[in-house]
Amino acid sequence: MKKALSIFMMFVLLLGVLAACGPKEVADTGGETKDGEAANKPEKLIVWEDQDKGVALEEAAKKFEEEHGIKIEFKEFNITKMQENLALDGNTDKAPDVVTMSHDGVGPSVVKGYIKDLEVSDEILGQFTDSSVDALTYEGKLYGLPKATETPVFIYNKSLIKQVPATMDEVYEFSKTVTKDGNYGFLAIWDDFYHAHGVFAGFGGYTFSEKDGNTDVTDIGLNNDASVEALEYINKWYAEGLFPRGIIGEKSNDQMNGLFKEGKAAAVQNGPWAFKDYKDAGVDFGVASMPKLPNGESIKTYMGVKGWFVTNFSKNEDWAQKFVEFITNEDNATKRFELTGEIPPLKSLMEDPEFVKANEGAAAVMEQSQNAVPMPSVPEMAEVWDPMKNGVQTVITGKAEAKKALDQAVEQIKQNIEANHGGN
Repeated sequence: MKKALSIFMMFVLLLGVLAACGPKEVADTGGETKDGEAANKPEKLIVWEDQDKGVALEEAAKKFEEEHGIKIEFKEFNITKMQENLALDGNTDKAPDVVTMSHDGVGPSVVKGYIKDLEVSDEILGQFTDSSVDALTYEGKLYGLPKATETPVFIYNKSLIKQVPATMDEVYEFSKTVTKDGNYGFLAIWDDFYHAHGVFAGFGGYTFSEKDGNTDVTDIGLNNDASVEALEYINKWYAEGLFPRGIIGEKSNDQMNGLFKEGKAAAVQNGPWAFKDYKDAGVDFGVASMPKLPNGESIKTYMGVKGWFVTNFSKNEDWAQKFVEFITNEDNATKRFELTGEIPPLKSLMEDPEFVKANEGAAAVMEQSQNAVPMPSVPEMAEVWDPMKNGVQTVITGKAEAKKALDQAVEQIKQNIEANHGGN
């Protein structure tokens, strides 16, 4: 009798153990439910959106809530202030699960521990252009999914230029013909390194070397022979009077835009942020990718990418990533473009002839983005802007030769990095 009872009790205990390992255990450990969704759903996710862009989140947030039963609570902040806000609210109940940010903030945000790396399927990553994905990668790890891309393009007045030039040599010859009596052919803010970078990179210069997703800030290629050639090419436009002296310095952007809006400049290098201003001014303008340089290479403009990121403050990282993947899919990204004008770096849209035909500006930005270089997202990039601006301006104002000016600029960059980043 005792033996039978003992066997019975062992059987009961075994059933208890098996029950403890059943479906309830999956739910308790954050596994997957029978419908394949991650368990332990939060009631809501907090999302920080760019200022004046919330309209693009409303419909997508509603769809996500309907599909998954999770409310999306979003707030708008100036995208340039995201890191400051994370520093203030990161360890509070106000902290976001998901945040938007420009890609140049990725490096600093990783260093400060604000955002987490993502593991995303090839199917999802394959939707986006390689360059936009690269822009959100830091030290070999992916930290976000692309939301929008922007880069300078060739914007021209259709009444003054009937056919888009294929090369900068054509642009140069055209400019020599029409530059007189306060009128100009082509203008660019090439004394600002953000805009000048495309010429430097097109000739073979580089800011920092890149290898296997890693940025080597000790290897600076802004005073090599290719960069000297690039600066000499830039200086030619100023030295021959094809660029007015007024577009040097702080007011150069206003001067250039004013001339284009008045019909006194036939074409400019500028970004999609200028489209609305030109349209409001009544300019009948067209947009194309930048013409080829004299060496046959593309003008490799700097590209900016805005992305969506999961924060390290989130207690719901899996669901936060699910939302990031959801908000960047083709349907939601296309809707965002329609509502905000932000251009998603989606391969499917670039390959859609109907989209290209209906959205000339966006198509041009997408095409130029394929030749563009993601602006380095490392903190040390902050030390490049002023020395390069000063170096270029020293040359175009006739105060130094290109090689000497660039040697001084690179030396200053290195000193800045050593002083502010410990030489790392």
